[in-house]
Amino acid sequence: MTIVHIQIHEKIHHGAKNPTIVNFDLTLNAGEFVCLVGQSGCGKTTLLNSIAGLDSNYLGEIRIGNKTQNPQIGFVFQQPCLLPWRTVRENIELVFANQNRIQKSQIDNLLDFMKLKVYENAYPKQLSEGMKRRVSIIRAFAINPDLLLMDEPFVSLDAPMAREVRELLQQLWKNRPHTVLFVTHDLREAIALADRLVFLTSRPMRVLKEIHIPIDRHQRNSEEIENFRNQLFQNYAELQPLL
Repeated sequence: MTIVHIQIHEKIHHGAKNPTIVNFDLTLNAGEFVCLVGQSGCGKTTLLNSIAGLDSNYLGEIRIGNKTQNPQIGFVFQQPCLLPWRTVRENIELVFANQNRIQKSQIDNLLDFMKLKVYENAYPKQLSEGMKRRVSIIRAFAINPDLLLMDEPFVSLDAPMAREVRELLQQLWKNRPHTVLFVTHDLREAIALADRLVFLTSRPMRVLKEIHIPIDRHQRNSEEIENFRNQLFQNYAELQPLL
């Protein structure tokens, strides 16, 4: 498990007049599950792309453990991004393309845990949307990443399916703790998952407020989540547009 330091002094998209991110400073503790909460379009995906190395055009430094280059990063995108001509197992094995040996037992264990072992030879078109999300989560965990990034991975699922996959993610993370940065605009989802909430401003994006969640994970039922959400609404007027 890895400590992560993120400092982005300024990020401006090519051709834009105004920055997307300014003076962004955040530290993730080793094994911590942190949720970023912000309005759509504020720059959350841009931030994750910068952390993942998909966009290096910014001023600042991102340190993952003792690495500023080539850390192991697992990324779960808003869409599953599965290759339609490859099976479930083959899509997962893609993350080992630059390694000498595919971790067969690791993949087997993850498929079992996420209830997908019987579908390992199925193609994406044969899977439900929830199954596809589970495959993408397995793919991210399979490399035992230094940091796991998740960009609203349940955003297009209906409520029951999102809840099912979210619960599987929680169980997997408890069994295989990783440092996680999870993006969402759904505060209830964030409260259900996170150790800490990080609220973001609109553009130019920066950290507005950080709040630790004091509720034991075993007690985070819908009533406790709603009570905590209401407490935030009452106690932090500056957060009301995000609640």
